[in-house]
Amino acid sequence: MVMVTKVPPRSPAVRGPVRLLLAAGVTAASLVAVAPGSAQAARADGGSSASAAESTLTVAIAQSVDSLSPFLAQKLVSTSIHRLTYEYLTNYDVKDAHTVPGLATAWKSSPDKLTWTYTIRKDSMWSDGQQATAEDAAWTFNKMMTDPNAATANGNFTANFKKVTAPDPETLVVELKKPQATMTALDVPIVPKHIWEKVGDFSKFNNDQQFPIVGNGPFIITDFKVDQYIKLKPNKKFWRGAPKFEQLVFKYYKDTDAAVAALQKGEVSFVPNLTPAQAAALTTQKNIKVNDAPGRRFYALATNPGARAKDGKSFGDGNPALLDPEVRKALFLAVDRTTLVERVFQKHAVEGEGYIPPRFSSYFWKPSGDRKLAYDPARAEQVLDAAGYKKNGDGKRVGKDGKPLDFRILCHATEPNDKAAAKYLQEWWGKLGIGLKVDCLDNVSDPWLKGEYDLAFDGWSVNPDPDYVLSIHTCGALPATPKDTGATDNFICDPKFDELYARQAVEYDPAARAGIVKEMQSRLYDTGYMNVLAYPNALEAYRTDQIGSIKTMPEAAGNLFGQDGYWSWWSAVPAAQTANDSGDQSSGTGVIIGIGAAVVVVVGIGIALGMRRRTTADDRE
Repeated sequence: MVMVTKVPPRSPAVRGPVRLLLAAGVTAASLVAVAPGSAQAARADGGSSASAAESTLTVAIAQSVDSLSPFLAQKLVSTSIHRLTYEYLTNYDVKDAHTVPGLATAWKSSPDKLTWTYTIRKDSMWSDGQQATAEDAAWTFNKMMTDPNAATANGNFTANFKKVTAPDPETLVVELKKPQATMTALDVPIVPKHIWEKVGDFSKFNNDQQFPIVGNGPFIITDFKVDQYIKLKPNKKFWRGAPKFEQLVFKYYKDTDAAVAALQKGEVSFVPNLTPAQAAALTTQKNIKVNDAPGRRFYALATNPGARAKDGKSFGDGNPALLDPEVRKALFLAVDRTTLVERVFQKHAVEGEGYIPPRFSSYFWKPSGDRKLAYDPARAEQVLDAAGYKKNGDGKRVGKDGKPLDFRILCHATEPNDKAAAKYLQEWWGKLGIGLKVDCLDNVSDPWLKGEYDLAFDGWSVNPDPDYVLSIHTCGALPATPKDTGATDNFICDPKFDELYARQAVEYDPAARAGIVKEMQSRLYDTGYMNVLAYPNALEAYRTDQIGSIKTMPEAAGNLFGQDGYWSWWSAVPAAQTANDSGDQSSGTGVIIGIGAAVVVVVGIGIALGMRRRTTADDRE
């Protein structure tokens, strides 16, 4: 959930709550393991053999998988893997993110916009040999509509559905209660009915016991070990064409320095989420390319608004002083975003303002005039004094209960930016007379879900369609009871925000909807439970002697890891193959090198109605 980074977008930024059936045709013996130090493994001098490059593309990850069930998963690494293994009705074009066919080849709405009909492609096969049909999509949506546990991850997309049917294998009909703007942006993995209808409790089934997992995406999950690896093989039946690498492995590294060292040795092919120092060092390395481009994530501070459930019961132990908007305002006035961008992100980020990153220009909003909480420590002092939080003889701010203002902040132990930013916050808030204890944990999700925090570093990866990252701040996203897990990011429940969310959800005019989304960001900013610090660049690197060609998204200047689609790993071509190919091996790279200068250009994606979302660093994604 959290960067809960919940992350990311979250997650991340990234973070999130945490959560497979035998298919014919792939056996354990068919998996090729390339062990470090073997004849096929990369050479210790940083080079790599052609056979290793041809056989396996290894991606280093630092985030734990919350679940391999697409009904439960919210973290970026998990949702990214689901994009590889299951088709959605529609996809995003790699060049500019406009809607393109996925499992559906065409779609149309009735004149009143209350009935949508999708034509399901004939050439999509499940990896066990059965054809994917409209019945699979209808069953997926109906399960989410009738079982709250199946709606944990993506229930916002089906909450407005009235009826879903499959009149024939190639026709899916969705009837709505009211118009819904996301009908060409339903970011829901479609699962095989003949497999999943055997599942009992969707709240507990993590889809991680039997392999290979039946899917219809470009890859098939063949093995998984918690916090070790996830292995995938190409789906030879994939309608768009099979991936070029013989195996895709996501390998877990708790320490990012260890992941970078593995990249230098050729033991992994790709490393995301680099620190600026790591990226700068890698630019001088032979056979390594660094990608530095505007990202799709935000990096934020979240405050505990008083954790509660839909049944009205409160829980957790958040500091009640943070329920005072004047305290939150003072804290944010004492944050120097320029310093964070320059010193923590070393200019590989843009200063944070609204909730949606500037990469999504249609929805980007920023505060102006007196509403902007620009760095002003003197004003922060005045706000606290006027609100009755005076300093005592020891220079400590005292709350209305007579106790010193001392807060805790959740920090990701594997996220260097959290630790670095926390030191600045301790300094800045300390001058106000406010103490800050930094809790850097391997797993921030547990205390976050229990409401046992005061503040937290938060973040999500935002999709072209912002519906999902907006939905996680609605009252409907709260857990049903304190013992349950909801889709909420930070327990925010604001009737005004909910009213705006409902309006944008039924608005089909792109400009009008964008205006409402900006109002929502304004409301989120003014309530002060969430404050965006920065929009980090996508800072990542790969070995050019293993990966000869790969697509970023957007193609002109975008990210490779955590895309709104499967383009990067599906398009990746082994270096040995491109070296022997007479075609243009550089046309698909779309990679920029830009270390040392801030990327301030806004990538105008030209978002039209109906493009999609997510995924949260820990991203939640």
